[in-house]
Amino acid sequence: MTELLVREPAAVPGPGAVAPVAATRRERLARLWRFLRRRPGLIVSVVFVALVLLAAFAPGALAPADPNLGVPADRLQAPGLAHVFGTDYLGRDVYTRVVHGAALSLQATVIAVAVALVVGGLIGLLAGFVRGWVDEGLMRFVDVLLAIPAVLMSLALITALGYGTANVAIAVGVASVASFARVMRSETLRIRQSVYVEAARSVGTRWHVTLLRHVLPNAAGPVVVLAVLEFGLAILAVSSLSFLGYGAPPPAPEWGSLIAEGRNYMATAWWLCAMPGAAIAATVLSVNRISRALDGEWARAR
Repeated sequence: MTELLVREPAAVPGPGAVAPVAATRRERLARLWRFLRRRPGLIVSVVFVALVLLAAFAPGALAPADPNLGVPADRLQAPGLAHVFGTDYLGRDVYTRVVHGAALSLQATVIAVAVALVVGGLIGLLAGFVRGWVDEGLMRFVDVLLAIPAVLMSLALITALGYGTANVAIAVGVASVASFARVMRSETLRIRQSVYVEAARSVGTRWHVTLLRHVLPNAAGPVVVLAVLEFGLAILAVSSLSFLGYGAPPPAPEWGSLIAEGRNYMATAWWLCAMPGAAIAATVLSVNRISRALDGEWARAR
């Protein structure tokens, strides 16, 4: 045994030490490939979400034409080779408007999820870590938010803040604060009782250092998964409020407003509602599929 212990350090890392790292990387890539190969629906969802993000940040790459430019001679043309999604009542290409509308819709969605994540996460983190009267007061506030229907709260906030994409996003985000707060609080309570947190307290670590260095990173996983899931729900909420006319004014091609514009032509031009609706549905389903995969991986990692 002594001889083995002496000889063991003799294998000093040399030029060949890169091989284990490369092997580890190859193993991770192989595991990732096996994971994705068994889930073709997840691959399709990731590709579609990537295309939607590309449409949001660089719509000209997918649809270089002007979304507000119409050709009266081409009005209400059915989907075909010339116009993949057809044209509207002003001769505007529906595909171009759907692509450029992704920027407005996803911009509002990102703001909404960010507001809910930051505000709700902070409330849940403080409530679960401090406990006592702070926990009671914050959780009663969360209970009040849960008692009000999300749509009703969003409409009330929009009435107070005014119309527009940013105000719709803030309203949707505030309506989703309660769910993030409850998830973050439950995870904080679980992490708060962990051995390493008790060890950090026993050596005299300050509470804010323990909170930021130990509790927050370990409690953030389920909240991030919830944020991905909430992203799809926020798209539906933003589109619904845009459909009701609370979003950006015409001719802004928000997805909800596109459906609202096409509802008067359902009998003669079904594609005016079907194509933007299909884009919303596919985006929400893809995001939900990704969130389920992340949730499963996080549960296995725990």
